Amino acid sequence: MRLTQFSDFALRALIYLAVRDEPASLRQIAAAYAISHNHLVKVVGLLQRAGFVETRRGPGGGVTLARRPEAINLGDVVRAAEPDFALVPCMEGGAGGCRIAGLCALTGVLDDARDAFLAEISRHTLADVTHNRGALARRLTPPAKAQAAL
Repeated sequence: MRLTQFSDFALRALIYLAVRDEPASLRQIAAAYAISHNHLVKVVGLLQRAGFVETRRGPGGGVTLARRPEAINLGDVVRAAEPDFALVPCMEGGAGGCRIAGLCALTGVLDDARDAFLAEISRHTLADVTHNRGALARRLTPPAKAQAAL
């Protein structure tokens, strides 16, 4: 199983926000991870609609967590960010289908594997993956020269 880049960016944006004490700009987050600003705009839009972040425009504005890290379940984030969890095309259903649908037990095995993954990630919160807050903040802070360019 592989998560989409969208989910990866969503989780990384939340980690960035969890280790900061002030609002962050999208440019700061994008620069910290060397990721696409335009893609991050879409990611943060979803995170806002799902209630994980808040955004404010203008001076002193930016993006902040809408909840404490302990209240942000990683399984909820992944479920919000992933378009679907069809691990193989035959799990998508629809027209065409699979020639052995109804006879093959593979989809049941894959369903169980997916459910186990989601159950495991749902056992963790943003706080669990940011317990080393200080080290993460230092790693995600660009050098002073790079910050001046933001």
